[in-house]
Amino acid sequence: MKRIIAAGVAGLMVTSTSWAQSSVTLYGSLDAGIAYVSNVGGHSKWMEEQGNMQPDRWGLRGVEDLGGGLHAIFQLENGFYTNTGNFAKAGTLFNRQAYVGISSDQFGQITLGHQTPFNFDMLGPLSTAYLAASWFAFHPGNIDELADTGVVPFDNSVKYKSISYAGFTVGAMMGLGNTTNFSTGKTLSFGVNYANGPFKAAAVYSNEHNRTPSIITTGINTFQNIPASTYSADKVENMGAGLSYQFGNLLVHGLYTRVKLQSNGFSDTYQSWDAGANYQFTPANTLAGGAATTTLAGRRWTQFEIGDIYALSKRTQVYVNVLYEHANEDAHAAFFTAGVSSGRNQAIVLTGIHHSF
Repeated sequence: MKRIIAAGVAGLMVTSTSWAQSSVTLYGSLDAGIAYVSNVGGHSKWMEEQGNMQPDRWGLRGVEDLGGGLHAIFQLENGFYTNTGNFAKAGTLFNRQAYVGISSDQFGQITLGHQTPFNFDMLGPLSTAYLAASWFAFHPGNIDELADTGVVPFDNSVKYKSISYAGFTVGAMMGLGNTTNFSTGKTLSFGVNYANGPFKAAAVYSNEHNRTPSIITTGINTFQNIPASTYSADKVENMGAGLSYQFGNLLVHGLYTRVKLQSNGFSDTYQSWDAGANYQFTPANTLAGGAATTTLAGRRWTQFEIGDIYALSKRTQVYVNVLYEHANEDAHAAFFTAGVSSGRNQAIVLTGIHHSF
């Protein structure tokens, strides 16, 4: 009996040790506020906005220590709307991320599932929209995939990301179309990231087939002889580079993206130039802003943003943003997801609160 009890206690100790080497973290972000948009279809608009400073989301991250510097990892992340409670992509629970894989302390990690490309992972954090904390400041249509929307992540993908070597991190990924034609729906993405003290830089390249960029949200109704609402690109080449530097309390950053859209025998190039700065007046208060200009098919959109972010705690912030966009004579102003203006100008003033957990 003593031997049986001792064996049972030893078994419990082994199980407890195994559990202690594994962890699952619940995390999330909620953001809501009030916004005024000067022109949507010819009328001004008041609305309750959501996900401005950070996208509304919740998720689970898990790690299991396998020994020898190896870890099993997973992430499940759902995007939703705080103001309505709806999924960001109807009918898809883990619409932002869903993957499982292996991580090595020596070689990096490889994961499989529904995952974001390196445009989002490496370039997005160098954009004005990210650093000045306003969703509306992403470039028109988000054609360069700096924000994680329902059409950005690669399905059925395999992704590798290295550990840091002298500040450099490299990555490669492939998404499969899961059809009998290997090229249909196939996606590739490559990225290199560098971080050394106050300096950060990144460059990416993606090659994507049969993608559905949100052309309609730019105010273009017909694109490459296809209704913009149903447009699908046969091939997309998406590339860019950016950098940032921290001078004490001042952060400056710049970014360039270029996207080649090909379909139906047509080819058009979408380009964005983006730059801005943040200044931290106090540990709790940061003033941030920037400007970007974007071109596509003879159209140009130039936008400006300035905002103030005040931290009530490490997890809770209040903010105010002012944004203005001007389009050339061939285009309508159209801040990302705000709605299309009837004219060449559009302004947004908003304030809100963000909380993360």
